[in-house]
Amino acid sequence: MVTLSAGLSPAALQAIADLEHRVVAADGGRLKLEWNALRNRSGQAAEDVLWWDGDRLLGFLGVYAHGAPELELAGMVDPAARGRGIGTALLTAGLELCREREHTSVLLVVPRPSTAGRALAERHGGRLDHSEHALEMLDEPVYVPADPRITVRPAAEADQPAVREILRLGFGWDPPESAGRDPETLVVEQDGHPIGTARLHREGDRAGVYGFVIHPDLQGQGIGRDVLHRMCRTARADGATVVHLEVATDNDRALHLYTSLGFHPVITEDYYAL
Repeated sequence: MVTLSAGLSPAALQAIADLEHRVVAADGGRLKLEWNALRNRSGQAAEDVLWWDGDRLLGFLGVYAHGAPELELAGMVDPAARGRGIGTALLTAGLELCREREHTSVLLVVPRPSTAGRALAERHGGRLDHSEHALEMLDEPVYVPADPRITVRPAAEADQPAVREILRLGFGWDPPESAGRDPETLVVEQDGHPIGTARLHREGDRAGVYGFVIHPDLQGQGIGRDVLHRMCRTARADGATVVHLEVATDNDRALHLYTSLGFHPVITEDYYAL
């Protein structure tokens, strides 16, 4: 049966992890479950949908905001329980949760190999909005000489206006007022002037690079390559064995940058607007 959760208990988190393991073992690739968000739900409003059969979790769907104007939905169904309408029930409940929140659109994340996921999106009127490659680096990054004019440091309170403006220019949407306050946010400077930003998140032996952007006027000069090399080296020095990030499939320049440093594709994910 479907249950809504305003905060996930340790037992629920473990059940989600166990379900993820079963799904990835059967399907390969990875699932975009955003574990940092799941472990830090506010508890103020329902953000997750779970399907339980007794004490065994057979389905899960999470709602994610990421500070962007659209909401994302991502989930999974136990391989042994597919074809029972669980995915439809999860998505129906998830869309109802989205209606209770301010947003401009809802995107359902579907691993490209999942024909069932694509069919589910299309049954709900979904249209393909965009696609992203999920990439991972398992070894040391390819060496890149450091430009002495470039520095990468943690963001401070005074950096917020610059961070928000760089995000706006780079991604084409107005970031929330809270952008730049995350302790994991980094600022890229050239000769002391902010020219880029990123967030480097560590979780166990994995590290993720998010919101990475260099000012559009300075792209194509090797700055992004230098900065990403530094972030990967920092993550590995701190104990990460895997560094991951995502890139739009039509961003050939960024994809070339990432693969030239040692990232390799894991799976392609399609984002359906519902």
